[in-house]
Amino acid sequence: QVQLVESGGGLVQAGGSLRLSCAASGRTFGRYGMGWFRQAPGKERVFVAAINWSGSSTNYVDSVKGRFTISRDDAKNTVYLQMNSLKPEGTAVYYCAATTSSIATMANAYKYWGQGTQVTVAS
Repeated sequence: QVQLVESGGGLVQAGGSLRLSCAASGRTFGRYGMGWFRQAPGKERVFVAAINWSGSSTNYVDSVKGRFTISRDDAKNTVYLQMNSLKPEGTAVYYCAATTSSIATMANAYKYWGQGTQVTVAS
């Protein structure tokens, strides 16, 4: 069982930056691939970024490549999403999730989910 708690969301101006954190419970954090998803109002939850269990492989949706960076610190049981050059279309609730797969972009591959953190990007 893994419990995930996101933090770091908030209101930011377009072009600004935020760093999201996702703290995980449990001693087996290092065995999970981790991902970030987002859900805008009235839209489906979509993939943003993923990192494998060792941190050696990452994957991003095209719209955030070069602006977002996913990383993990297994000593702190935490995964991060550094978001730079934020755009208004990035306004959404951001969720972190854990998968037993090495790395995954599909939501149904993820077994554990956090409650989400709101990110609002003002134009």
